[in-house]
Parts: sequence; structure tokens; C-alpha cells
Amino acid sequence: MVQRILEPAEIESIDHIAIARVRLPDRAEVFAARAQRLRQLAPGNPIGPYLLLMAAVAEAQHVVAQSLDIAPLPPEAIDRAGEHCMPLLPAQDAGAPQAAAAMFERLAATTPELATPLAALRAMPADALANAVQALLGPGHASDTPIDTATAPLLMAALQLDRTVLASQLHEKDLPMLDVHTVCPVCGTLPVASIVRIGGRYQGLRYLHCGLCATEWHMVRVKCSHCETTEGISYYAVEGQGDALKAETCGQCHHYRKIAYMEKDPMVEPLADDLGSLALDVMMGEAGYGRANGNPLLWLADDDDSDDGVALAEVRG
Repeated sequence: MVQRILEPAEIESIDHIAIARVRLPDRAEVFAARAQRLRQLAPGNPIGPYLLLMAAVAEAQHVVAQSLDIAPLPPEAIDRAGEHCMPLLPAQDAGAPQAAAAMFERLAATTPELATPLAALRAMPADALANAVQALLGPGHASDTPIDTATAPLLMAALQLDRTVLASQLHEKDLPMLDVHTVCPVCGTLPVASIVRIGGRYQGLRYLHCGLCATEWHMVRVKCSHCETTEGISYYAVEGQGDALKAETCGQCHHYRKIAYMEKDPMVEPLADDLGSLALDVMMGEAGYGRANGNPLLWLADDDDSDDGVALAEVRG
């Protein structure tokens, strides 16, 4: 039997609960799946060694997440967020000293390649670490602290660990309906990519994936995840690399985000696949599109640039 793909207007008319408007992370799976995917993407990849290094970070996140004891959000905070249609755990409140200490200790014991940036982070006073966090959280979080591209991925990984464990303790009914649909309902962070899932309540639906807390929230397909227009949407993929990952571009705002398709590859993981596809980023930049936002596990200096010499082919969405 052939299943008809619903039009955006039809999906929007369906009851939000029936279509699973959010997908909360499972602390027992999310980091392990990310580590596995990063290892799968590494062979033959121009940044393969870096992907393996980030796989080691994700493995450390997974180990620490299983025993990390963080108090769940109190009911009054959940009620307040729902009343005011605001994220439950605003990113600007993130500090994660407990998660950072545990993760840095684990990495120091297992990943000697990270000894230098780990030593720098572990030696930072609490106020300096807090300033570095605010600098990483991006626009709207005032900080004069310059971003250290060597330590930034590790600090972001600690923030991910903290926020993902907190998000995993929530229930679907806890999440507020935000007035802004392009940010995470848990922490207010922009999505790193989107994914079209398979199976159960998620079958055939597109979810935006938070790069901080790994929460996913529903957005109809063929719609810009940056400006929300449904006009001028196109899809591009790197020629010869399959259809499991594409760049969804917007002719209105000239931004793009990547979109992964589980029906093409059940092992895709939004953050890992985004990180492992820099060739697509290079080619989209050359085509005149800008990334809507970056990947939390990769921070490049302003003058970093590369050209992988690959061809880009427009494909059907």
C-alpha cells in the first residue's frame, strides 16, 4: 500500500498531540547513537580524525549521562513557562558546572588527544567559565569574552550534557506552545538541522533538532525553518553522496539548514550528519546561501575556509 504524503496545510490541521509535536531525548540513547554515527561518517571524510575525536566526546557524554544527578524542573517552573509561552530551560541560564566537571574528568582519563584544551578548561575560574559560556551562546547573550575555538566544542558538549539530561526528565505534556516556532520549546535554542523520521507516531514527519538539549519539535515539510515561508524552497545534495542528507534552501531569506531522511538511511543523526557534511556547507556558501546557525561541536576561526572540489546537484525534495 502506498502512503500519501500530506500537504503542509493538512498536517497543520491535525491535532498536535496525535502527531507527536515534540520528541524528547532519551539519555540512554542520544549520545551513544551520535557517537556511533560519527564513527560511521569518519572513514574517507576530509575531517575524519575530528569526527572520531567528537565521537569520543559523545561517548563520554553518554557514560556521564547515565549517572548524572540533576534536579528536575519544578512544577511551578513548568506552569510559568506554559502560561507565558516561553521555553522551559532558557539557554542563557545554562551553567552546567556539575556536568562539565564530570565530563572533563572522563575525557581526561580516556582521550589524551584532548589534554591541552581540557587542562585550559579545568584551570579556568568559575567566573571566567561562566563568561565563556555566555560568549558561546551567541547573539543576545552579552559577553566580551573571545571564543577559543579549541575549547569551545568541549564546553558546548558539557552544556549539551546538562540540558539533555534535564530535557530527558520532562514529559510531552510539560512543553509549552511557543509563539516562535523556530526555536526549541525546551531551551529556546535554534535547531542545528532537521530530520524526517520513520516509525510509529513519527512516521513521515519532519522535526527540527535542537543542538543543545537534543529535543525535537515538529515542523511541516517544505517550509523554511529560519523564516517560516513556504515559498521558494529548494533542496540540494552533494552529487554522488546519496539522498539521506540535503540542504533545504530558502529563496526568501537565502538561508539553509540540512535535513536528514531516515527512510534513506535509518542511522542518520542530525547533529552528527550536519558535522560530517562540510562539503555541502562549502558548496551552499558558493551558491550564495548562508547557514542559519552553526554546529555546536565545530567552531572555526573567521579566516578558516576550504574547498573540497565536489559537485552539487539540485534534487527533488
